[in-house]
Amino acid sequence: MATLGTPTKIRELQRALYLRAKKEPKFRFYALYDKVCRPDILVHAYALAKANGGAPGPDGMTFEMIEANGATALLEELHHELKAKMYRPGPVRRVYIPKLSGGERPLGIPNIRDRIVQTTLKLVLEPIFEADFEPDSYGFRPKRSAHQALRAMREALEQGMGWVIDADLSAYFDTIPHDHLMKAVAERVVDGAVLALIKRFLEAPIVQEREGGHPRQNRQGTPQGGVISPLLANLYLHLLDRNFRRRVERGELAGQLIRYADDFAVLTPRKPDKEMAWVEKIVGRLGLVLHPEKTRILNARKEDFAFLGHQVRWRYRPYVFDLAGKTAKRIRDEIRRRTRRTWMSLEAMIADLNGYIRGARNYFRQVRPRALADLDYFVQQRMARWWARKHALRRPAWSLTHRGTLYGQHGLERFYLPRALRPAPSRGTT
Repeated sequence: MATLGTPTKIRELQRALYLRAKKEPKFRFYALYDKVCRPDILVHAYALAKANGGAPGPDGMTFEMIEANGATALLEELHHELKAKMYRPGPVRRVYIPKLSGGERPLGIPNIRDRIVQTTLKLVLEPIFEADFEPDSYGFRPKRSAHQALRAMREALEQGMGWVIDADLSAYFDTIPHDHLMKAVAERVVDGAVLALIKRFLEAPIVQEREGGHPRQNRQGTPQGGVISPLLANLYLHLLDRNFRRRVERGELAGQLIRYADDFAVLTPRKPDKEMAWVEKIVGRLGLVLHPEKTRILNARKEDFAFLGHQVRWRYRPYVFDLAGKTAKRIRDEIRRRTRRTWMSLEAMIADLNGYIRGARNYFRQVRPRALADLDYFVQQRMARWWARKHALRRPAWSLTHRGTLYGQHGLERFYLPRALRPAPSRGTT
């Protein structure tokens, strides 16, 4: 979700909901629907949806089209429909994007009007569920990040939890059972109108463009791409987190479960046979499936493993992060794709590469410097070849990369920033 400033009244509401949930772990909220209908929350939800942008849903409506007619008209219409309990979500457009591990990931794109309503739900429900979530859950949560999950992973390993269950859930977002998920929501929310609204979003028809665009009923899962989906997916796997913590407290299991969305690992100080049996049992109870080829037990001092695109390696000094093999290949493939466009000017090419490099550099900033420096060398090679093809030269234009010309004269960004070139960390950076 975009990081626009939250209006004071909405922030006060969220704080009150969070504190009530935190103070009373068994309290169930029964009067929330009126908050979802509030005009000021709808206005803020529209601003967040617009800031996030994204492609249009099945109805083809864009933000430009909405703005041309006036966003106020749409918000008044949604307010009326919600208040009268006449609102019904439209279908979700399904597209496919490449996965780091190969293959494709399905992505659901709702209509903009449905994104707005989902955002209002998220604004109201997130503080309640946040009060319950475990400290070792890091994905899709306010003020939490993949870097914090990686730091927790390193700390656990260096504290002697050298045995790892490297778990992989098969098609998690697409296989969550709706009835089980609604029961998890109902542990905290008993407002019938809110529960009905969530259920309608879960059951919204899917438009498969590959199948001719005909809607089909959605019987399970919460489509990736929906605004509310990450919160619901986190809530469902909170049952895993909570159950593990309770069993550790009772002495039945040992170790630490670190989770980022549906990517999780269990780290223990001894071979985790009991923990593996527990993982298999609870995942089955949740109606989910562990990938049989990608889920394994390993000794982290003898085997590397991947977590959030990072390769975790034991060396003579503490654990270090490298680029996972598939991640490095994906980055190189993306650079190849971008540097095939010989019709672009040098300035346009560098501007395009810089945005990608900055994003990857920020995400992989904990990776060892050598791996990032290798990517810089690869970019220079690709640029020399790109220039040669653009100007029909027989050999790569190494003069373009000589003595840092691309960096000094043309402003190309680096994957690896030497310490002297790194910006000072801002306050609160994790």
